[in-house]
Amino acid sequence: MLKWIVLALVLVPLVLLALAVRPVLARLPRLRRAQRRADEATALREAAESLQQRAEGLQSRLETTQQRLTVIKARRGD
Repeated sequence: MLKWIVLALVLVPLVLLALAVRPVLARLPRLRRAQRRADEATALREAAESLQQRAEGLQSRLETTQQRLTVIKARRGD
């Protein structure tokens, strides 16, 4: 009889723990997918920032080139 009580005192908490952990384990694939998407979004944001900086640099070069072209045209009398 004592053996059954000890066995129940050990098994009941383990079963309750398993029942509590089961929903968390079921959500792990979705959590991993969400983490992967967050990482991809971070990489895309960094790429977009890099492209923005490059576009600003190109805009600056374009403005400089237009100013030089205006000076050249003014010198030529066009």
